[in-house]
Amino acid sequence: MAGENRDQETNAWFGERLYDHVAQHHRIEEVLYRVRTGLQDLIIFRSHRFGRVLALDGVIQVTEGDEFVYHEMLSHTPILAHAAMGGTARRVLIVGGGDGGALRRVLMHRSVERATLVEIDRGVVDLCTRYMPTIADGAFDDARTDLVIADGARFVAETDQRFEVIIIDSTDPIGPGAVLFTQSFYADCRRCLAPGGILVTQSGVPFLQPDEVTHSFQRLGAVFPDVAFYGAAVPTYFGGLMTLGWASDEPDARRLTADALRSHFDAAGIATEYYTPEVHAAAFCLPAFVQRLMCPSGAFAPRPPNWGA
Repeated sequence: MAGENRDQETNAWFGERLYDHVAQHHRIEEVLYRVRTGLQDLIIFRSHRFGRVLALDGVIQVTEGDEFVYHEMLSHTPILAHAAMGGTARRVLIVGGGDGGALRRVLMHRSVERATLVEIDRGVVDLCTRYMPTIADGAFDDARTDLVIADGARFVAETDQRFEVIIIDSTDPIGPGAVLFTQSFYADCRRCLAPGGILVTQSGVPFLQPDEVTHSFQRLGAVFPDVAFYGAAVPTYFGGLMTLGWASDEPDARRLTADALRSHFDAAGIATEYYTPEVHAAAFCLPAFVQRLMCPSGAFAPRPPNWGA
């Protein structure tokens, strides 16, 4: 790994380079670390409103200020749904998620006996643990954690383990994360799921990344009998609602009411800042334009209106 590069310059701005025509900027209070790992450009800086921020290849991945929204919905939703369907999520696989936020939430569930986190870049784990420790909050030191530094696609293709829940906490479908959006990867994930298991995956901001929803729906749908999306409002991922992909062999797992989830949430005894049983149930109620993006028949326009034309 390249050496540390601390930059004390203030009043600089970080401009995200995810889209060609729109951008978000964060004022940099302090650059804490900047490095080129073996796989990607990484910067950790401090902002006034969002706290410490991690960006890879010019794209913000996680912030201390609002990571709870994304990680709670990515983790608690499938685990509690599985419980409400009469199952027990004893073994959970996280692909990506080197910041440890999803791992931390998974381990809040006492039912989890083993949480396997597969991260391709050791540098992400080490630097987030050092510079953003509140996100993982010691999760990597938990005896139930199995940290595997490897290619996630290769891991699911080769492992003989089975998991009740699989969480794909990936970057956008560019660079090292692109393989985690393919049909062959989803097929390998299904092979690794125990009966009644649930897979969830980040699927982008549909207003600005409509193809991610359409392509994920088609590729997951070619592999799983039941595919859907649910939403979360994550301020960092600007552009409106963020969609999270959902796939299972049990359709009723995504149709649970808040009342059906409440006893399992209460029994788990976990403290949350965003997730509630009511938010869980409502998250599967998607806006019409997102529903149109999911339509594989082409009967609807595959992207929202171009209001800027």
